[in-house]
Amino acid sequence: MKQVQKLSDTEMELMEVIWECTPPVTSTELLRLFSQKGREWKPQTISTFLSRLVDKEALAVTRHGRTNQYMPLISPKDYKLLETQNVLDGLYQGSVKNLISALYDGDKLSDEDISELKKWFSEK
Repeated sequence: MKQVQKLSDTEMELMEVIWECTPPVTSTELLRLFSQKGREWKPQTISTFLSRLVDKEALAVTRHGRTNQYMPLISPKDYKLLETQNVLDGLYQGSVKNLISALYDGDKLSDEDISELKKWFSEK
């Protein structure tokens, strides 16, 4: 799996829109999509975030005339797995048991969640 630096909340928001698109995507297309969602971004702002995502190796960029086209280098599933592993390693010493225990002790797991987890583990 490709290593990508941790994304900020805004970078993640941008990546989620990019993942929904058929690649490649341009900044103009992204501005339009965000505008449809009620989020008005300036062209320079979105260009800055796209450059950061290229630097973090989350996106590849190719130039076609005067237009940059962007393609994701990591899938949403792979990024989520990478971030989950970082949390697991950083906060729970790599222990899934410690993570689940923290969720249970923090009342974040419902009885239904526990039943679903038991079923899921028994099928593995």
